[in-house]
Amino acid sequence: MGTCSAPTTKPSPIGRKWAALLSLPVWAVLYLNLAKLADIAVFRLLKMPSGSRFAETLRFFLYEVPKVLMLLVLIVFAVGIIRTYFSPERTRRLLRGKSLFVGNVMAGALGIVTPFCSCSAIPLFLGFIEAGIPLGVTFSFLIAAPMINEVAVVLLFGLFGWKTALLYVSTGLVIAITAGWVIGRLKLERFVEPWVFEIKAQSGSSENGETPFPERIAAGLAAVKDIVSRVWPFIVGGIAVGSAVHGYVPQNFMASIMGKSAWWSVPLSVVIGIPLYSNAAGIIPVVQALLEKGASLGTALAFMMSVIGLSLPETIILKKVLKLPLILIFVGIVGTGIMIVGFLFNFVF
Repeated sequence: MGTCSAPTTKPSPIGRKWAALLSLPVWAVLYLNLAKLADIAVFRLLKMPSGSRFAETLRFFLYEVPKVLMLLVLIVFAVGIIRTYFSPERTRRLLRGKSLFVGNVMAGALGIVTPFCSCSAIPLFLGFIEAGIPLGVTFSFLIAAPMINEVAVVLLFGLFGWKTALLYVSTGLVIAITAGWVIGRLKLERFVEPWVFEIKAQSGSSENGETPFPERIAAGLAAVKDIVSRVWPFIVGGIAVGSAVHGYVPQNFMASIMGKSAWWSVPLSVVIGIPLYSNAAGIIPVVQALLEKGASLGTALAFMMSVIGLSLPETIILKKVLKLPLILIFVGIVGTGIMIVGFLFNFVF
């Protein structure tokens, strides 16, 4: 005799909305007790001696992995909702027809709130050029979008406080605006591949009407599922490296390489950071460990910004639409701006 099973139904957008909102208090309680849970796991359950290097390394790892992942889930959820308000077509419309400097400022500001990564470099570049946006304004957006990463802002806020997060945003914005303005003033359109200007502007997607908020909640949940599933290995790998630095690298050694006394530490950190591939979630735990070991704030921020803002994958992707001289000018201007920021922070702090 067959059995009857109840039909399965997917939760409605409204149901997902309330489930997401009700989970926030649980998230907050768990997040605030992560340090205690890490101590219990290492010193009570595993009975490791307090003060040993391996115990401190393991505690750092067990505390930071859930902390970073929880922060990442929260911010990606929020950014997934923001993404429904700022599509590439709407961004292009906002920037079209603006004067050079005003366009640079707007493009840099929009780069902060629009979560486009280096993977989007070519389609965004083509879309901006098609819409008649000046080259320098386009670069302000392309620099700000990955460099002033929303994940980095939240993680910096959670790990180092609001002052560091605010300084990161403001300096990244200045670099994006200045670099884009310089590129625009140099009139470097001749170094863009000719086929880029030959593409006919495509019609943008229709954005008539407002998206219901429950659907925006669903978009945020979908973003969490998509992004977190792709970046968590980088997070765990970055925290593993940071844990090793935290537990085993001598403080004097790091201070001698990345401290204020070593004038060459800032340019060296930028040169080292450019070819590295990581995202903000993966590199920030490493930066945290470097700071704890005596690295200066300016040097650590310069290293982080070069990894995020001048990533090797982005430059390789841009090679399809830009000629080598413009890529080198782009790397040189942004790299110089990052070094200035590093020296400035080392002087002030």
